Amino acid sequence: MIKLKNFMTYMLCSFLVFQFSAMASVKKDDDSNKKPEADQVIKMLKEGNKRFYSGKATYPNTSSERLELAGKENQGNYAYATVLSCSDSRVPVELIFDSGIMDLFVVRVAGNVCDTDEIGSIEYGLAHVNTPLLVVMGHTQCGAVTAVTHSIHGAEHKLERNIPPLVDNIIPAVKRAMDLNKDIHGDEIISYATEENVWQSIMDLFMNSAAVRNIVKEGKAKVAGAIYDVSTGQVKWLPLHKVDEILKYVENSPNREMEPYSK
Repeated sequence: MIKLKNFMTYMLCSFLVFQFSAMASVKKDDDSNKKPEADQVIKMLKEGNKRFYSGKATYPNTSSERLELAGKENQGNYAYATVLSCSDSRVPVELIFDSGIMDLFVVRVAGNVCDTDEIGSIEYGLAHVNTPLLVVMGHTQCGAVTAVTHSIHGAEHKLERNIPPLVDNIIPAVKRAMDLNKDIHGDEIISYATEENVWQSIMDLFMNSAAVRNIVKEGKAKVAGAIYDVSTGQVKWLPLHKVDEILKYVENSPNREMEPYSK
C-alpha cells in the first residue's frame, strides 16, 4: 500500500513538472513574439544605427533560417517599425539600422512624401503589421528637396510628366523653411527645408488619415521624425514633441479627414 502511494505521488509530481514546463515553454514562445514598446524600438534603432556608422554592423536576421521563417510566418509577428524614407540609393534603410528580414516595414518614395499610396502603405504597416513605431526619415543631399528649392528660386527646368505631382507636397516645406530662416539664402536653405519636409509629411499623414491619428491617440503606436546623413551614416532624431504639436494642430483643423475606413 505504501509503495502504491509513493508511486502515485511520483506520478503526480511528474505530471505537475510536465505541466509547468509546458506552460513555461508557451510563455516563452508568447514572449518571443511580443513586440517592444515604441520607446524601446527607438532605442533599438539608435543602437543599430550606431553599429552601422561605427563599422560594427552585425547584419542580424539574414540567415537561411530567417528566410525559412519568413516563408511560413506572418510578418505582423515580427516587424517592429514602419519606416517612410526616400528612394535615394544612398539610403539603404535596413542597413542603416542594422536590421534584417521581417524587422522593418519600409515605404520608399522620392522625397519621402506622404501621398495616397504612401499613406495607405503606412496605414497597413501600423494597423495590420502592427508596428508600434513609424519613422518618417528624410536625408541630406535629397534630390527632390533640392529640385523643389531650385524651382522656387526660379531655376526652372523640364521635368517628366509625373514628377511635379509627386514632389508638390515638398513645396510648402521649402517655403516654410524660407519664411522661418529669412537670413539663410541660396542652397543653404536646403538642409532646413529637408527637416521641414519631414514635418510636412507627418502633417499630410495626420491630415489625410483618421486611422493613423486614432492609432497614435490610442497609444498603439508613436510617430518619430529623423534625418539621415548620407556622408556619415548617422541618423539624427528630431524632437518627439513636435509630432504631438502637429497632431494637436490637425485635430483642430476642419479640413482633416474624419473617416478611418473605406466605404
